[in-house]
Amino acid sequence: MDRTNLAKARIPAATYRLQFNARFGFRDAERIVPYLDALGVSDVYASPYLKARPGSMHGYDIVDQNSLNPELGTAEDFDAFCAALARHGMGQVLDFVPNHMCIEGGENRCWLDLLENGPSSLYADFFDVDWSPVKRELANKVLIPVLGDQYGAVLENGELRLSFEEGAFFISYYEHRFPIIPKTYSPILTHRLAELERMLPPDHEAYLELLSIVTAISHLPLYTDCDPERVRERYREKEVIKGRLAALCRENWAVKTFIDENVEIFNGEKGNPRSVDLLDGLLRQQVYRLAHWRTATEEINYRRFFDINALGAIRMELPRVFEETHRLVLELVRRGKVTGLRIDHADGLYDPTDYLRRLQKACFIQTRLAALTGAPFEREGDGGEEGLVEGIRQMYDEMLTVSPRAKPFYIIGEKILMKGERLPGDWPVYSTTGYEFANAVTGLFVDTRNARTFDAIYARFIQERLHFAELAYEKKKEVMQVSMAGEINTLGHRLNTLSENNRHTRDFTLGSLVKALVEVIAFFPVYRTYTASRMVAERDRQYVEYAVARAKRRNPAMNASIFSFIEDVLLLRFYDSSDGEEQEEWLDFVMRFQQLTGPVMAKGVEDTAFYVYNRLVSLNEVGGTPERFGITVEAFHGQNIERAKSTPLAMLATSTHDTKRSEDVRARISVLSEIPETWRGWLVRWSRLNRSRKVNVHGRTVPDRNEEYLLYQTIVGAWPPGNPRGGEHDAFVTRIREYMLKAMREAKLNTSWINPDPVCEEAALHFVDTILRERPDNEFLTELRRELPPLIRCGMHNSLSQLLLKVASPGIPDFYQGTELWDFSLVDPDNRRSVDFEARNALLDELRKAERERGTLPLLRELLATMEDGRVKLWLTRKLLACRRGHRPLFEEGKYLPLEVEGERNDHVCAFERYRNGETVIAVAPRFFTRLGVLAGGLPLGTETWGDTRLVVPFETAGNAYRNVLTGERVVTEPRNGRAILPLGEALRSFPVALLETE
Repeated sequence: MDRTNLAKARIPAATYRLQFNARFGFRDAERIVPYLDALGVSDVYASPYLKARPGSMHGYDIVDQNSLNPELGTAEDFDAFCAALARHGMGQVLDFVPNHMCIEGGENRCWLDLLENGPSSLYADFFDVDWSPVKRELANKVLIPVLGDQYGAVLENGELRLSFEEGAFFISYYEHRFPIIPKTYSPILTHRLAELERMLPPDHEAYLELLSIVTAISHLPLYTDCDPERVRERYREKEVIKGRLAALCRENWAVKTFIDENVEIFNGEKGNPRSVDLLDGLLRQQVYRLAHWRTATEEINYRRFFDINALGAIRMELPRVFEETHRLVLELVRRGKVTGLRIDHADGLYDPTDYLRRLQKACFIQTRLAALTGAPFEREGDGGEEGLVEGIRQMYDEMLTVSPRAKPFYIIGEKILMKGERLPGDWPVYSTTGYEFANAVTGLFVDTRNARTFDAIYARFIQERLHFAELAYEKKKEVMQVSMAGEINTLGHRLNTLSENNRHTRDFTLGSLVKALVEVIAFFPVYRTYTASRMVAERDRQYVEYAVARAKRRNPAMNASIFSFIEDVLLLRFYDSSDGEEQEEWLDFVMRFQQLTGPVMAKGVEDTAFYVYNRLVSLNEVGGTPERFGITVEAFHGQNIERAKSTPLAMLATSTHDTKRSEDVRARISVLSEIPETWRGWLVRWSRLNRSRKVNVHGRTVPDRNEEYLLYQTIVGAWPPGNPRGGEHDAFVTRIREYMLKAMREAKLNTSWINPDPVCEEAALHFVDTILRERPDNEFLTELRRELPPLIRCGMHNSLSQLLLKVASPGIPDFYQGTELWDFSLVDPDNRRSVDFEARNALLDELRKAERERGTLPLLRELLATMEDGRVKLWLTRKLLACRRGHRPLFEEGKYLPLEVEGERNDHVCAFERYRNGETVIAVAPRFFTRLGVLAGGLPLGTETWGDTRLVVPFETAGNAYRNVLTGERVVTEPRNGRAILPLGEALRSFPVALLETE
């Protein structure tokens, strides 16, 4: 068999992210496939569409990985969508969630089985539950922190209700549903048994059947009995009991009435605390302990996704869990309906590298099965498909011996890389989902020369000087002490157990170990390390040593040997006396430690510090470094060069479902970095105009200065073009209100999700309403409408340059739904609003028709004169993607060469060349438009703007001609000091960005 092409994956040319939910299903996606194809997209990048919790707007709260989400349509609808993709030669990258499932709402059959059967459940090891937790009262139980108040108050208020359905008992709490252990049915069935004897004689068949059922219940094995034979007996007999009970109630009204009355008695009477004693006693016998949601912070004994109680982590490291959760997605891979995968939150897995290896192998098997099914297999004794699969496994292993880095299926991993961090080299993925590029390209449009000025403006306005590194440290500690204290305590107890095994460490107290752990994690410089064997990678060693050293210096009063012990454990420096079992315990601790550092980083930095440090919020993006005030052109080129060498097929994103602000909002806010004195003046005037609209709450002014500073940036960044009025203005105010409420709660300073302050929140929202209220005497609103249009134009030009850089840089450009027009969305759920695809399709048709009938240059003059409507961005997207589609090898495999820019505007341009086998394109992306006449209403075009600014084209001679892909114009190199140059005034004669190809 020819193995030369076995490792060839289908590579997207350009992806387009679609957010599936009840408002946008499979049929909706099918209808827009022709539009996406015409736009130049090669692959749909689909949000999770496996069965999720009812009403899910994002799909990450999955309840069943082996069913499609019925809210999105039928299987036939899905097939029609996939068929439409196939007709247009398009693929589909699916966002898959391996780390967790939704466990609330009563829809997850695996979780319900665990709640009914406890440690003896077939799914006891499916979820990451600690059956021997720190709190002894929770031994062999699961804490369910779902109640809105203290357990006793909820119980006595009648909010917990016992019910009887089809032979089984359940507890309901609003939309939540919990099974009752069959072993505990007896107290319900035997309560007031004398009353039943009055209705039925003792020898009545129904009465005897009920007693027989009660006897059968008494013989059920306990849920703590995990002997395999006893487990099988329990599963078999409990279902028989339910069936007998259901049949008995159907056939005898007296028994049914008796049970129904007992259920009502157990539910008690509201206002009579003693009446719920029976229900309380029943609940105490269950596998689960229902508790107030706040208890999760300290006592939860199942691993969650971050600090979200509704999302329970699953143990993907177990082969059975992998097989059970991947059946459908691998079937879709085999059928060619899914041609790529995006792996959500890979850092949450116990061993991400091993998982990704297994996934690549499984996808390879399925794609080869699809290719070989029906054809003879070239191995003797193949034994049907089972033998075929075994043969393909061997083929895969052989392929890896020849090409260890082979990646036969297109998989990308959601991974946040910090400054200087690289993707683990042993991950068999094509790279990350593109946050690094989003931050780099945003930083390119920030004027680094004004960093100190902005520091001073920010510090003076908020009357405090914030240091981001210190803030991140404090916020990570706060997260560990509040919302994730339970996870920290559990990890601390594990470390304490390890310390007890050695005479030199056994005197370390639990409290000191927990405190030291908190300090080390607070200083951890990356999301996680990846130790999975007894060999620690050098990069991981450096991260651990850095964190421990910083923690030691920060805590001179603590025993330094405690930190040394933690370092020894994390680096697996085993003691000579350590046996194999103890070494395995150390390794298990390290791997669980690694699962925790990522959520702490995400919650402490992304979801807290990013809402407190507001100097220039376009830099506060997922994976970003807000303390670094932009990047230089040289640094941007450096990242592109590295990507071209190591991960040329990485995804390049500018907006995603997770970004704090859309690409166009960030591009506009970055303009402020060019005009610090204007920004300072606005802040002074606006704060003076709005001072009287603040309210005093709890002895402080609301909003505080930092919140006010964030609000002004948010208004500037998201203000709709065209100065909205009426209903459009009202919708904008609503969006700003919702954003500010979320931002204040995330910051956790004056209010929070856990402890909301309604008075403070209402005062802040009142401030938003008041300063944006449409009335003649609102000077602030009048000034916004007068001052923002020039800034908005500069932001639009930033966005066009950003778009060009995304499409032309090494990697696969990704487009978030709707962003082919201007999109000024804020953080979710704002960025998950419905997209008007019909309008976009109509606009695209009009543009194509206009270009055919009127020509490119007349159309461009119109588009630049009406930039506010967004058609210019749609047109540019189509043109760039058409070029990329026509030159795929050049963009996917071509070399990257930064171009030198000379002349009076040399710092205003980022330019580079992509070349391969004689093919060349040159990308020219201007920046810093406030100094290019745009603020005054001009266009940054021609020699009038660019003067003698020029590109130096190496390895070229004068007289070589280039064609501008966007305008059709011809540009010829000129001689200058023995080199070939391209005058920027010519390259940017008719459009503010350029993509030049050799004629």
